This record gives sequence, C-alpha cells and structure tokens, in this order.
Amino acid sequence: MTTSISEKFAQVKSENRMAFMPFITAGDPDLETTVAVLKELAAQGVDLIEIGFPYSDPIADGPVIQESYTRALNNKFHVRELFESLNELSADKSVSLPPLVAMVSYAIIFRYGADRFLQEAAGAGFSGLIVPDLPGDEASEFADQVKASELDLVQLVSPLTPEERTKRIVQSASGFIYCISVAGTTGVRDDLPPELTAHLESLRQLTDLPLAVGFGISNPEHVNTLRGKADGFIIGSAIVKQFAAFSDASQKREDIIERIGEYAGKMAAATRG
Repeated sequence: MTTSISEKFAQVKSENRMAFMPFITAGDPDLETTVAVLKELAAQGVDLIEIGFPYSDPIADGPVIQESYTRALNNKFHVRELFESLNELSADKSVSLPPLVAMVSYAIIFRYGADRFLQEAAGAGFSGLIVPDLPGDEASEFADQVKASELDLVQLVSPLTPEERTKRIVQSASGFIYCISVAGTTGVRDDLPPELTAHLESLRQLTDLPLAVGFGISNPEHVNTLRGKADGFIIGSAIVKQFAAFSDASQKREDIIERIGEYAGKMAAATRG
C-alpha cells in the first residue's frame, strides 16, 4: 500500500535530503492556535507534522511536553473537536498541509472506539499513527485495523530494544520507523549519543522502511550529524517549549506563531544542507 507518508519519504529521498517533522500538541493553548500553527508550519515547507493528543499520563515525554499536555487538558481539549477543526482546515483550499501523524495513547483510542477513531482520524487528514503505549511486538491486530483504514502505524524502537523484539516490531510497522535516539524521555540535548549511528545501522539490516530520529534534536548541527545515516528527524521539545509564551499576556499571539515558524523554517532549510 502506497500512502502519503511513503510518498513523502520517497520525494525527500529523490531530493537527496532528510525529512523534517515538527511536533506540536493539539489544543495548546487552544485549537484555534493549533490550526494557526499548522498553517504556519505548512507555509515553512516542513515535510510532515506530528500532532500529540494530550494525555494525563504521557509515555516517555519530558517536562516540556508534559506541561504542554497539561495546558491543553486544563483548557478542555476534546478529540472530537480536534477532528472537527482539522476537517475545516482541510476544506481550506488555500492551505496545503503535509502528511499529519498522530501521537496518541491507545487508552484514548480504546475509549473513543478504535474503529470510530481510525475512521475519523483518516477523515480529518491524518496519514498515520504513533501509539507509544501499545507494545510494538503485540500490535499485529491493531496494525491490520490501521491498514484497513489506509493509515500507517509508525512504530517506536529504542537503543535498548533487543534485536529479536525489534524484528517483531518492524513487521507490524509501516510509513517509517521512529528511532528513539537515547534511552529516557524527550527533551533538548546538547549532543546526540555516539552509539546512535550503530543503532541506525542495525535497524537498516532489519527493515526497508525510512528511519526518522527523535528525542533531543534541536539545531542544524544535530541534523548534520544525522546526514547520510537517517531518512528524517523529529523535533518536539525545542518547538513545544515556545508554546509556553502563549500564557504571557504581554506577548502577541501572532508574534509567537511567527517565531515558531522562523525556527521551523531554519530546521527545514537544514535538511537541504
């Protein structure tokens, strides 16, 4: 099955560069802002966008993203309202969104109803899902449901995942593999670990899917470190920390969105060397 995610990575590969995927939290501080930031990121030429569904018990997320989730939940985030907002955005012919990837707890999917969630996610413009609390080597049944909805199920693999388990995980994956750069939680780091190269090389032996690296990436120097080793990179905390400024009444909403866009544009440019 050819999906918009696989098509995007093929396009990026043909351009001899990596894909850049920023992460934002849905509903932080509100869905109106989420839509405005999505428009800005699209205008900056990012390749994909990962959207986090706020959850009270996040998995492997550091303090910056946890605080973002808390702000969204305190402002009464609802999955249904996110889907409605994205449906309205996709109807706006002046906006060309890249593939959207949901980072969502299986507890949310289960509570919403898996079939309903997948149908509405696809209808709202999502191209794939990352489900961090669903064990990757036990995901075959759900992977079939996702595939039937013409979505990709992106799987997470960490440096500590044993090889035999990694083999089972990649069998149920599609779209790309989310390669966690370090053991631990998300967050901005000064340097990427030296053992990351070996981690990526071992994954190359197990799957033909694109490899996208996340956790700790925040600047063009990190991107240069990954060049020729990964197919893409994900930036979360370095972007999400900028959303805290929306709580500062002395700052204009438009200025904050512009700064987020400028940072995303700089990182998008880094993919081209």
